[in-house]
Amino acid sequence: MNDIPNQLSYFPGCSLATTAKENNTSLKSFLNHFDIDLSEIEDWNCCGSSSTHSVNSKLALSLAARNLFLAPPNQQVLIACPGCFLRLGYAKMTLNASNEKQTQYEKHFDRPYNKNLELVHFFELLAKMSGKGFFKNLTGRLNGLKIAPYYGCMLARPPSMNKEKNHYGLIENTMATLGGEPIRWPFLSSCCGTFLSVSKPKIAEKLVNRIMKGAIQSGAECIVTACAMCHLNLEIRCKPGNRLPIFHFSELLSLALDKKASKDWFKRHLINPEPLLEKKQLIPCQNGRKSNGFFR
Repeated sequence: MNDIPNQLSYFPGCSLATTAKENNTSLKSFLNHFDIDLSEIEDWNCCGSSSTHSVNSKLALSLAARNLFLAPPNQQVLIACPGCFLRLGYAKMTLNASNEKQTQYEKHFDRPYNKNLELVHFFELLAKMSGKGFFKNLTGRLNGLKIAPYYGCMLARPPSMNKEKNHYGLIENTMATLGGEPIRWPFLSSCCGTFLSVSKPKIAEKLVNRIMKGAIQSGAECIVTACAMCHLNLEIRCKPGNRLPIFHFSELLSLALDKKASKDWFKRHLINPEPLLEKKQLIPCQNGRKSNGFFR
């Protein structure tokens, strides 16, 4: 990315379009502040993450490849979900390495394949923005909020993609620039068991509560996630004694830009973050609002 474009194609993926709409809304709000417009790929489909790539590799490749063929050829494609970025990136790597597969899918989708299509993770765009000084006037905005950065395991990638950027450290650096206090803790890239949440809930529950306890014991006031699926799994699988507010990275980025603006997306959280944000004077106190402190 030589320059920061003001128009990007956008692949939201299933989570950001459904269970994590607040992630999608806050991300768009954040980028709109800097006049960066997102245009969703028309008729996009599931990337084949979750169980598909384990059950049927051919179907998983076809699902991801279809999105590559649908993407406009003259724009970079922004992807916020680590799982989606992994599946689309793997499909691109697979097709680029095989002329036979390129030809096969060109015939199947009846359009040419663009091997130079650029897939951009939100972290990469954010790193570029930071390097260009986009956040220099936003220091101190998060009022010392103690944050446990949580990347999850998807950014680690399989060995075949280990040369790709992973941007570990970006959450810490950005949050510190904006006035947050990232804490050191041992679970920032531990698996939360999201893919086992339905089939093996007891395993997912054990992994989640280990992570949540670790954040609490490390002195964090909240967890900031890089993955919408991790965010959901941490909220639904944690036990009452381990509840801690969890934020999508994009939510705190948007909050730092304008504390007074309405942030209705916080009401979509299963663990209510508003009491913490009120305590840190990051949102106005809602007089008369009934809350038990964390869980709605």
